[in-house]
Amino acid sequence: MAAPSTLGELKKSGYRQRGIKDELRENLMAALKSKKPVFAGIVGYEATVIPQVINAILSRHNIILLGLRGQAKTRILRALVDLLDEFVPVVKGSEINDDPFAPISKFGRETVAKLGDATPLEWLAREQRYNEKLATPDVSIADLIGDVDPIKAASRKLTFADEEVIHFGIIPRTNRGIFAINELPDLQPRIQVGLLNILEEKDIQIRGFPVRIPLDIMLCFSANPEDYTNRGSIITPLKDRIESQVLTHYPLSLDDARKITDQEAWISRPGHLKLTMPSFIRDAIEQIAFEARNSEFVDQASGVSARMTIAIYENVLSNAERRCLLTGQDSTTVRVVDLHAAVAAMSGKLELVYEGEQEGSQKVATNLIGAALRKTFERVFPGAYAGGKNPKQAKRNQPEKAAPKGDGVYKQVIDYFAVGRKLELADDLNEKDFAATLDQVPGLRELAQSHLKDARGGELTVGMEFVLEGLHQSSLLAKQDIDRGILYCDMLGALYDEGA
Repeated sequence: MAAPSTLGELKKSGYRQRGIKDELRENLMAALKSKKPVFAGIVGYEATVIPQVINAILSRHNIILLGLRGQAKTRILRALVDLLDEFVPVVKGSEINDDPFAPISKFGRETVAKLGDATPLEWLAREQRYNEKLATPDVSIADLIGDVDPIKAASRKLTFADEEVIHFGIIPRTNRGIFAINELPDLQPRIQVGLLNILEEKDIQIRGFPVRIPLDIMLCFSANPEDYTNRGSIITPLKDRIESQVLTHYPLSLDDARKITDQEAWISRPGHLKLTMPSFIRDAIEQIAFEARNSEFVDQASGVSARMTIAIYENVLSNAERRCLLTGQDSTTVRVVDLHAAVAAMSGKLELVYEGEQEGSQKVATNLIGAALRKTFERVFPGAYAGGKNPKQAKRNQPEKAAPKGDGVYKQVIDYFAVGRKLELADDLNEKDFAATLDQVPGLRELAQSHLKDARGGELTVGMEFVLEGLHQSSLLAKQDIDRGILYCDMLGALYDEGA
């Protein structure tokens, strides 16, 4: 059935006019009742952020999302579009999406008054009803709200007090929709003042002329707490008029972090190359962000964006892809050595404190990768320094017995290097040579197989490399960076070499 093209047809169709906040509220209620997914693709906020956003919409509130970088604030705001009607009717030719039942612009009012039921309509898609603006210091009132256009006044021989000489800004042009301002504290205080009437009185004022245009709009904002001190602030009257403030956060679990990265990263790459990602390497990539968010060298007020792990994942895959192209192989398994490619994806995404700057961004990034590998290693393999009270015995209140030392598990591997042997793992080794090199270490394959039950082929071989890296991060083996890769050797021997 064709959509009504005139106001008269719209009336006969039984169309019910609603304000934007009522529209969002009723559509949300219908989605919740029918168990339809709301805010699909937003991971890790199911029990924290999303319920607060839902409450704000049900309360017909304007919203500000407050959180550090990379916490999906803009993504949440853009997802509000899904709660709008698929199409809404507007007076054809209206600059500010006039509702044909209640036009607010001079053009809309005069058109409906003149043509009545013959007023022509056009239908606005939900995507056209969302606009956003990144707040920057150069944003003006004219950009957001509008200004008097002297050319219009001169060409039409109108006074500046006439409503028709107004050049509308982006907010009035979003009438009957959702308008979002990102990084609100960056907006100059005098510009923020211009938003007060829109939030409270629901109208706009242009310069000193008595123009009142009651907008039907939902305003949303995002802000980073760091910006309150470093770049600007949100004026108190504006904060008072934003009814709901919702705090966002980083993923609370490794599983949520993995889902976010898998969802956003460029993983499915065109071409015939097959890249296999071992689960323990995948976990280590996510663990890097968790380590960074607890590091004394990283400015925690700035946060560590989820974009960092996305970039790391993509760089690691690209390094494996590069190896395939250099060795002429059709497939490879991502290796521990590929994580060195992650440094380039990290350096620009970490804000360092003074001590971190002294260490250097590359060293801090390398240390974070190492800490993540060790934490992941200890989840999969026995800790290299396991000892103390056995947790199971403690739970049963049995007498204390020292847990077996981890280095006993790794004794055969450590002894191989203790007599001065070294193992070089070049970055461009093909799968066969990579496995043959690691198989030189007695007991290494069996050790990896005993803790990686499901690992086969290339994944098992990378598990062997992972054991060596875990022992290095536990200070039981030394590691040296070489031009084409890395070299593992005895810790004591490496100290002697440095002394010499």
